Amino acid sequence: MTVRPGPCLTRETVRPCLSRERARGGIVAGVDEAGRGPLAGPVVAAAVVLDPDCYPDGLNDSKVLTAARREALLVLLRDCAEIGVGSASVAEIEVLNIHWATMLAMDRAVAALPRGPGHVLVDGNRQPRWAYATTTVIGGDALSLSIAAASIVAKVTRDALMADLAAAHPGYGWATNMGYSTREHFAGLARLGATVHHRRGFAPVAAVLQSASA
Repeated sequence: MTVRPGPCLTRETVRPCLSRERARGGIVAGVDEAGRGPLAGPVVAAAVVLDPDCYPDGLNDSKVLTAARREALLVLLRDCAEIGVGSASVAEIEVLNIHWATMLAMDRAVAALPRGPGHVLVDGNRQPRWAYATTTVIGGDALSLSIAAASIVAKVTRDALMADLAAAHPGYGWATNMGYSTREHFAGLARLGATVHHRRGFAPVAAVLQSASA
């Protein structure tokens, strides 16, 4: 399970590594989110501080991993990484908008870490309004191991939440589409209307509801 990091750049591809974390030194957290784009459900963020001498092999952008691999990696991460998870509800998304709700979820994730980080690496080009020293990394989940780990934690956590909501609200396909825009989800909206978990401020939801009531 102990993996020594190699260079980010190999002959074949660019892969996540710890070069950015080691350049900052001290406690460095990687932060990423899941759920900016769906039509339903909360947005979830995770913050992860990796132990450079003990982390699972195969950490990568959650989007390139299978669900089974993500879940297996999360089990391993829980054994040797410091993890914080935060979320913003649909009600908060409606009030703040999805960008600032995402920033709020990230803030909560870092606050949930066992120890405050000395530096934070955030996926993307925007960061929350906080006091932590921060570096934004575009495409960070494919470059930084701690951000990759955070992307896995956030994705698995949110997928589990959506599976629970799917059981309580059948007909929208949330167990498989996770609240994203799919034919099954739109059909459910048209047939059943919106639940309290739908983001009514999102144009596709509003359009389907308006069409159904016409």
